[in-house]
Amino acid sequence: MLGGTEFVGRAVTEAALARGWDVTVFHRGRHAPPPGVAELLGDRTTEDGLAALAGPGDDPDGGYAWDLVVDTWSGAPSAVRDAARLLAGRAARYAYVSSRSVYDFPAPAGLPEEGPVVTGASPDAGGDVSYPLAKRGGELAALDAFGDRALLARAGLILGPWENIGRLPWWLGRIARGGPVLAPGTPDLRLQYIDARDLANWLLDAARSGLHGPYNLVSRQGHATMGQLLEACVRATGSDAALRWTPAEKILAAGVEPWTDLPVWLPPGELYDTLHCADVSKAYATGLRCRPVEETVADTWKWLEELGGKPPQRPDRPAVGLDPRVEVELLAHSA
Repeated sequence: MLGGTEFVGRAVTEAALARGWDVTVFHRGRHAPPPGVAELLGDRTTEDGLAALAGPGDDPDGGYAWDLVVDTWSGAPSAVRDAARLLAGRAARYAYVSSRSVYDFPAPAGLPEEGPVVTGASPDAGGDVSYPLAKRGGELAALDAFGDRALLARAGLILGPWENIGRLPWWLGRIARGGPVLAPGTPDLRLQYIDARDLANWLLDAARSGLHGPYNLVSRQGHATMGQLLEACVRATGSDAALRWTPAEKILAAGVEPWTDLPVWLPPGELYDTLHCADVSKAYATGLRCRPVEETVADTWKWLEELGGKPPQRPDRPAVGLDPRVEVELLAHSA
C-alpha cells in the first residue's frame, strides 16, 4: 500500500487486514498506520525516496515480492511513474485509485468508461498540474508500467470514516450544533457517491480476480438523495436541527458556491451531470456493493466523536463549509 494511513488508503489497508492479508505500508511517517502492517518509510517526491521499495523482499523462488500494489496518489504523475516502474517486476498487479475527473468536461449523464478523457496529460508531468491532468497522468503511468496488470478505479465523490476533505464531517458538525439548518435545493435531489470502505472492498476483490482497465466506481445514481443524507445526519447526531430547504436560485443568487460552501450539493446542470450521473453498470456487474447512507453517516459520526469532533484536513485542499453569517442571512430571507 503506497500511503495507507489516511482516508481511502486507510480504508484499503483496514480492509486487507480484515481479510487476513499481509500488508506492507510505504509512507512518509507523518501518520500512524493501522496496527498489524509492515512499514517501509520514504518520501516518493524526493531523490531516492523510493529506496525502501527496492530493498530486500524479493521472492527467493523468482516470483513477485507483492501480489498487489494500491496507489492513491493525486499529485504529480511522475511520482506514480517512478513507483510503478520500480515495482513492475516486483508486484503482480497495480491498482490506481483515479477519479472521474479524468473525463473531458462536461461529461454527459450516463457516460461510461469509454467516454473521452482530458487531453494533454502525461505520465512524466511534475510540479503543479490540474487535478484532472494529474489523475489521468497517473493512469497513463500505471498503464505504461503494468499494462493489462493495471486496474484503474475512477472514483467520484468519496465519503465515510477517515475523510480528510471535510465534506460529510462539515455537514455532521453543522447539524450537530442544531437549530435551523440551510438545506440546499430540494430533498429529492439524487446523489452518486461511494463509501471509502466499499471502494476498498471492491478494489481488493477486483484485483484478486484479475480485473484491469478503467471502472467508474461510485454508487448508482440515487443510491441516496440529499434529503436522505441530511436526515441521516440529524438522526446520527441526535440534534434538534431543523432542515430548511431553500431554492437553489436563492442560494446561488447570494453567491454561495455549490460543492465547496455547501459540500456534496450541486444544482442540476452540467456539473451535476458530470459528478452525480455516471454509468456504473460495469462496476456493479463485477460485484460493487454500496452500503446504506445511514451506515456511512452513523459510522462517520462515531469516528468524529472519537476524534473530539475535529476531523483531519488535507493541507493541499481548502477547507469547505458555509460561512455561518451567510447561512443566518439566507435563512432570514427564506423564512
